[in-house]
Amino acid sequence: MRLAVCALTALLALPFAAGAAEMGDDGLHKADWMHDTFKDLNEDLAEATAEGKRLLVMVEQRGCIYCSEMHEKVYPVPVIDAMLRDDFFVVQLNMFGDVDVTDFDGEVLSEKQLARKWGLLFTPTLVFFPEEVTEPAPGNKIAVAQVPGAFGASTTRDLLTWVLEKGYETDEPFQTYHARKHNARVAAGQDSN
Repeated sequence: MRLAVCALTALLALPFAAGAAEMGDDGLHKADWMHDTFKDLNEDLAEATAEGKRLLVMVEQRGCIYCSEMHEKVYPVPVIDAMLRDDFFVVQLNMFGDVDVTDFDGEVLSEKQLARKWGLLFTPTLVFFPEEVTEPAPGNKIAVAQVPGAFGASTTRDLLTWVLEKGYETDEPFQTYHARKHNARVAAGQDSN
């Protein structure tokens, strides 16, 4: 009986041991691939570029069921976890937080003020930035992609790849890119999840 209880406990803990993020004191998920910075976005971009990574600002909020879904089921998928870890410099912002953030135009605002300034209405929202910013401007004006919502692993993987491949500089919008990649996986008999 004791062995069965131990086996069941280990089996139930398995999804969480596979890379799910811990919960921080602010009620947001804290993945080990997130960078805890001074939230000066120009400095974060410079550090990301120096590391050969792309800056990704991940906006979340306490109690967000869609954020939980992403952190528990999508981000731990090995290929996505590896991309977030190896190719992106991820900075988390709290949509309703009070921590000061310095925007790309030099304006210092609380996280919640910045979320309003950028017109963010939903969490999670992923905001991707170019490798270089030459003129001061608000982050939402220079972002190469701003994507609200929770998506499955296939869509998330394709989104990260599209940004890395600079798909935003081509004539193929992300939706078309994703459909093409999805159809190719299905035709090849690969799991599209």
